[in-house]
Amino acid sequence: MLFHPMDFLIFIALGISIWAQFRVKGTFHKWAEVPTRTGMTGAETARKILDENGLHHVPVEVVPGMLSDHYDPTNKVVRLSEPVYYGRSIASISVAAHEVGHAIQHQQSYGALVLRHKLVPVANIASGIAPFLFIGGLLLSQLSLIGLGIIFFSAAVLFQLVTLPVEFNASSRARELMISQGILYNDEEHGVKKVLNAAALTYVAAALISLFELIKFVMIFVQGNEEE
Repeated sequence: MLFHPMDFLIFIALGISIWAQFRVKGTFHKWAEVPTRTGMTGAETARKILDENGLHHVPVEVVPGMLSDHYDPTNKVVRLSEPVYYGRSIASISVAAHEVGHAIQHQQSYGALVLRHKLVPVANIASGIAPFLFIGGLLLSQLSLIGLGIIFFSAAVLFQLVTLPVEFNASSRARELMISQGILYNDEEHGVKKVLNAAALTYVAAALISLFELIKFVMIFVQGNEEE
């Protein structure tokens, strides 16, 4: 049976994921129209927070694309999209500070971030192999393949779950640092929270999809064993 009751929850999580993507873009565009009272750009915000935390060696680079912002832990570089790098809005400084939050996590060897980095190669391999094992197990009615797929996919799900505290912590650091360093005024914090919470929702949705898929195949595996 290819359809499973858990598929309903997976479809709901998928719907949340799609909605979250639209919400991120909509929220960013809304707060991109609201200028910061300090007039600082995303690049200036990132540079100031990095320098204040002793990360003078971490460069801030501009990259093409929309919401392509990220921290590269391998090369120790904060990369900001053009709207964020040059923007002087609540949205721009929020995203910039969030990415710097990851750089500070790296500097301090934040536990969840260290674990996520270690899981990256495992999760990449596991997420590529697991679907083929699941499909093969279902088509050939081989529970052993499904069981093996569950083991591989568990690593990918663990990566998604570990990502949540990493992202939430980076956002929390961003808000606190912007206020303490005079980049953000208290009455601007509402907009920052809106931008960062919208972005966090995409990670929550992705984790839910992966978790529900894992539960689905665990239930199929258990049912199959009970029927044998």
